[in-house]
Order: sequence, then C-alpha cells, then structure tokens
Amino acid sequence: MATIHDQHAAAAPQPANRGAAGPAGKQKGAAAYGRVAGGNRRVLGDIGNVVHANVLDGKIELPAGINRPITRSFGAQLLKNAEPSKNGLAVPPAARAALKPVARKVPVKPAAPRPEPAAKIVTASDENRKPSEGGAPKISRKKAVHTLTTVLNHRSKEACVHDIDKLDSDNELAVVDYIDDIYKYYKVAQHECRPIDYMGSQPEISPKMRAILTDWLVEVTHKFELMPESLYLTMYAIDRFLSLQAVPRRELQLVGMAAMLIACKYEEIWAPEVNDFISIADNAYSRQQVLSMEKNMLNSMEWNLTVPTPYVFLVRFAKAAGSDKELEEMIFFFAEMALMEYGLVTARPSLVAASAVYAARCTLKRSPIWTETLKHHTGLTEAQLLEPARVLVMAHATAPESKLKAIYRKYSSEQYGRVALRPPAVAAPQRLA
Repeated sequence: MATIHDQHAAAAPQPANRGAAGPAGKQKGAAAYGRVAGGNRRVLGDIGNVVHANVLDGKIELPAGINRPITRSFGAQLLKNAEPSKNGLAVPPAARAALKPVARKVPVKPAAPRPEPAAKIVTASDENRKPSEGGAPKISRKKAVHTLTTVLNHRSKEACVHDIDKLDSDNELAVVDYIDDIYKYYKVAQHECRPIDYMGSQPEISPKMRAILTDWLVEVTHKFELMPESLYLTMYAIDRFLSLQAVPRRELQLVGMAAMLIACKYEEIWAPEVNDFISIADNAYSRQQVLSMEKNMLNSMEWNLTVPTPYVFLVRFAKAAGSDKELEEMIFFFAEMALMEYGLVTARPSLVAASAVYAARCTLKRSPIWTETLKHHTGLTEAQLLEPARVLVMAHATAPESKLKAIYRKYSSEQYGRVALRPPAVAAPQRLA
C-alpha cells in the first residue's frame, strides 16, 4: 500500500542546487522533498545537506547546477559521500587518499594605506561661504591658537577672583565644600513662587500704603529685636499674598502682622506671641482676626516659605565684596531701603542684593566699584545693576526729607555705624543715569 510520502514524491519540485546525480538521486531527492498531504511543510529527511559527487581521474565532479566553491571542508564531505568506484572498479584506499579536495584560494588584497588628510588653510571667504555655495560645507581643521595675549588675559581674570572662603576652611558652619552648590541652587530657586506686579488688581491699596506698612514693620522688627531674616521673609509673604488675593485697605496692617507672625515662627528661636502683635498695633485687631488671616495666608501660599530672600544673597555678596564693617552696614542699609521700593518687588532677590552692594561701594567710593570677584559670585555685570542701583541711591538722597524715616533713623545710630549719615553718592546718579 502506497504511503502518503510515496503518493506525493513524484509531484514534489526539485531544487536546482539541491538534487543528486543520476536517476537514483532524483528519486531520492524527490522523496526527500515530498510534501505532507494537506500541508505545505516539507518532511524531514535528506534536505540537501548530503551532496553526491563523482571522482574521475583524481578530480571531483559536482552535479549539474551546483556552483559552490570547493573548500577544504566541503571537499572532505564530498570524498566521504562519493561512490568508491573508478570506471566501475573499486578505488584502493591509497588512491582515495591521493584524492584531496582542491581548495580555491581567493586572493586577499592588502588594504591600501589611508592617506592622511591634507591640512587646509581656511580663508575668510571659506568661512563666509554658505552651504549652498560649492556643495556641502567643509569642516575646518584649523587648530585653536593660544596666543600669549589670550593666556595672560585668562590668567589675570583668574588671579582677580579671590577665594572668599579661604579663611573659613576650618569652620564647619561655613560648609565651604558645599557653599558654591548651595548658591547655584538658590539662583535657580529664586525664580519660583515670585510676587507679581499686583497693584493693578488691588483697588484699595497703593505703593505709598505699602511703603507705610514696610516702615512700620521695620520699627516692629527693631522693637522686638528680631533677626534680619524675619524682616525679609515678612516682606516676601506680604507681596506674595497680595499677588494672590485682593485685600481691603482696612486689613493691610492685619496682613503685615500675620506675615511677621509667620516669619517669626519660621526664623526665630523665641517668636513673639499673638498678644504681642495685638498690643503693638494698639488693639486694632482681635486675636481671632490675626489667627484667621495667618491661616488664610498660609493656605494661599500653599505653606511654601522656604524661598531665597534677598538676605540670603546679601550675606554671600557682602563677603565677596571683601567688606569691612562700614561697607557691610552700608550694604544692609541699601537692602532695607530696597524693601520700601515697590518697583523692586518683581526683581530677582539676587539682583536686589547685588544692587545694594553696588550702591554701597559707589557711596563709599570704593574702586573699582564692581570687581571680578563680585562678577563671579553674583553672575551679574555692572551694566545690569545700573538702573536698580540708581533707584537706591536716589532713595538715600531723599531719605532725610522723607516722612518714612524708620530705616534712615536705624542706620543713623551708632549701633549701625551711622552709615545713613554718609553723603549720598553725588556722581552715582550721573553715572547710573
């Protein structure tokens, strides 16, 4: 009985490069490439890996249609599977040993040495040539030449930037190893949660009213002997809250009291109590009103009080200025004068602090006004500080006649070196104009 394999053997196609020589080879190959009934998968068997060849006169003859090169391994396979006959006679083992496959050697050309690219002289016309002119743009291989002038300029700038943390290397509180990274973070974080120009959305509040509130808060800070950090954080909380909500005129002082209460809880070791603020405000507001406003402000600001204020940058920039006591007090005098100016509310805290340093050095006639060390640590050029510093210098010039003199009186005392009594920078308005 014929099997499925035998029924489909005659109809199976024979590949041109897989068949064997002779009728027997055709039948075998046809049987090997028969298809399973009802499917298209070939049955396993002789799938063409075994090739039969004739050996005549010591030469291997491949079947027609096979054009595979006879390598050493392939020739050994052919000798193993070849019929051991020579003109119908058995081939002795010695004769078979003499029949070695001839490997076709493919000559390998040695790799040509890669030519070195010729140096190209780049002219001005080549540099100005557009990509569309003369094909693809050419890459210049001209090396950068460090002349004596460029090297000396680079070294002179490095020499002018002083290591301001050298004397604090043994002070663990100065965190010298991390201080540069800390201020890099501060300069990035200062852009977040900043106050905006809110006067347009405050129908009952004016910049003058804000200045009156600031003047009163400076006196409260001095009365309670609070840290400077508390004053700067208080002003930030006020400006931030006014940027988010409209406040009636009668509640502006209440906003200032709640803001200072929040700042003291954040910065002070011994913070004033609610009754202390009520007393200093002549009982204008009740305890419940103060606590309610405190809660409202914290919720509006989403309890985010960890922000870099100008004071953070003042400490660092004053150190970069190589400040003596007089210069340091003058810097803080201008920084508190900046709190009075509504025009500087939206300015970056680092810019406000650097402007206070610039105005102080200008007032004290320090030369040069803006050094390489200050430029390095502030990241600001002298041109960027001209306008805000001009505002501070003009505020100093008009302070003696102003009705709001809390800051002027504070820095006119002996405790703060009487720096406010120094003549204003006469040449500064002309230079900064």
